[in-house]
Amino acid sequence: MSKERALSHKIKSIPRYLQHLNVRLKEELQELGQLSALLDIMNNERLDTYFQPILQLRTGHTVGHEVLNRPPSSTYFPTTEHFYEFAGRTDQMFRFEQNCRRMSLLRYMERLPLEDRARGTLVFINVHPGVLNDTRHKSGETLALLQSLGLSPERVVFELTERQAVQDYIGFEKVLSHYREQGFRIAVDDAGSGYNSLKTLVYLKPEFIKLDKSLIRGIHGCREQQELLELIREYAARSATKVIAEGIETAEELVYLQRAGIEFGQGYALGRPGQLPVQGSCPVEPIKAAGRGVYGYVSSNR
Repeated sequence: MSKERALSHKIKSIPRYLQHLNVRLKEELQELGQLSALLDIMNNERLDTYFQPILQLRTGHTVGHEVLNRPPSSTYFPTTEHFYEFAGRTDQMFRFEQNCRRMSLLRYMERLPLEDRARGTLVFINVHPGVLNDTRHKSGETLALLQSLGLSPERVVFELTERQAVQDYIGFEKVLSHYREQGFRIAVDDAGSGYNSLKTLVYLKPEFIKLDKSLIRGIHGCREQQELLELIREYAARSATKVIAEGIETAEELVYLQRAGIEFGQGYALGRPGQLPVQGSCPVEPIKAAGRGVYGYVSSNR
């Protein structure tokens, strides 16, 4: 009877096993399709490139642009986040990043209006931290490209996102020092959105801290966000680091940030991403007296 029960159990488990195989097959086919789509996008340069202005909040002047590369919408990549999440876990990440960096700089100089070339505006390039110290990287490639474009490395800022965690901070800081010696500057993106923020800022000592939009959204009405903003602003002032507030969408957020002494900003309220790196604009009159101590907490829920 025991043998019969064992055989019966195995027979009953067959449908579950077949279902498991079916799920695995669908997942593998999805991965294969995504990889094929990624290679097609890279090989045929099918990324669309946009530029979003970064403004000095005190004056309203445009000081630079962040380059945003977006894939065509598809069933494999319904959002840009899905695309970059997949690319980041493939063995194509190094090649993809190299292509993106080259394409970003080429398109920036091709589309930058002639009258703006002498302004010396900055260009922020998103970079995966793992690519900068990849052994396949050939020293001097980016410098050679910049020289051919007539763009100095002092105008290029490598923007590192906090979501792509750095494991060896001490070793990575040495890599960044090499780039800084060539004139490049470093920005830490998404600051304030995760627990690694403080460690990242202390070890990497970026020239720019880009505050995550989750910290900026509705900041004029939230005391906790205001307190965190003040802590980061004070740290930046002591370490000679510039702060850029991302995701500014309303005049109320902008006014609060101006009064709080935040030097730079980026967001739909200042300029949407466009196919040309044009000047942004402030929807409200810049506050000339912005600085520490000129504002108080204005939370509406206290």
